[in-house]
Amino acid sequence: MLMSTPPQPSPTTLAELENPTEFAARHIGITEADEQHMLSVIAPGQQHFTRRALIDAIVPKAIARNRPMSLPSPVGEAQALAEMKAIAAKNQVLRSFIGQGYHGTHTPGVILRNILENPAWYTAYTPYQAEISQGRLEALLNFQTMVCDLTGMAIANASMLDEATAAAEAMTLARRSVKSKSDTFIVAGDCHPQTIEVIQTRAAPLGLKVVLANSAAEWDALISGGDYFAALEQLPSTTGALHDLRGDAERIHAHQAAFIVAADLLALTL
Repeated sequence: MLMSTPPQPSPTTLAELENPTEFAARHIGITEADEQHMLSVIAPGQQHFTRRALIDAIVPKAIARNRPMSLPSPVGEAQALAEMKAIAAKNQVLRSFIGQGYHGTHTPGVILRNILENPAWYTAYTPYQAEISQGRLEALLNFQTMVCDLTGMAIANASMLDEATAAAEAMTLARRSVKSKSDTFIVAGDCHPQTIEVIQTRAAPLGLKVVLANSAAEWDALISGGDYFAALEQLPSTTGALHDLRGDAERIHAHQAAFIVAADLLALTL
C-alpha cells in the first residue's frame, strides 16, 4: 500500500506578516484619494491634474531631474532596519584617539532613561511647541546651575552648541565688555586646532587680531606685555597638558584684560 504525505507548507517569513502599507502610511501619510482631492483643490477644473504636473509647474526645468533616481525596490520597516544594521556592521571599530578634545564618554542609564529618552521633554510635533521649548529651557537651566556650582562663577550661559563656537563668542563678548582700545586677542597655541580656526574665522570680519603663542615662553611674554583685550587658554590642552590657571589669571587681570578658559569641567577637579 502506497501512502503519500501532503506537501509541507513553506515557512512564513516575518516580512509576509507585516502590513506592506504601514511604513508608507506612517511616513508619507496621504492616500491616493487624499492626493486626488488635494490636487483638485489646487487646480480646480483641470481634469487628470497629477502630482507630476504640479511638480513640473513649480520646479524650473533647468534644475528639474529628468530621469528617475536609482533606488532599490521598497521594503518593509523591519527589513529596512535590518539592512541599515547590516551596513553599519561593516564599519571597522578602531581604538579611540584621545586628544584634540575628543574622547570616549559614558552616559549612565539613569540619565539616558530619565532625560534623553524621556518623552516628557518633547512631543511628536515641531520643536517650537511649548512642551519641548519648556523641556529644553528646564534642561539648560539645570545645566547652567550645575556649571555655576562646579566653577564658582556667578553667571553661566548654555546657548552655544560646541566649544569652538563658544570660544569665538567669548572673544566677541570680551571685546565688547573690556575697556581697552586694543584689538589683539591672544590664544595659546596648544588650544584645540578646531577652536583656533573658528576664532580666526570669526575675528577676520570684525577686524580683531588673533595672536598665537606657540610656546610657553611666548605665552608668558605676550600676556605680560599688556597690549591685548583678552586671552584664551585650554585646560587640558590639545596634547593633555595642565597649566597653572591661577597664575595666568592674575597676570592677565593685572592688565585689565579678560581671561577665557576652554575647560573640561571634570579636569578642573584635578
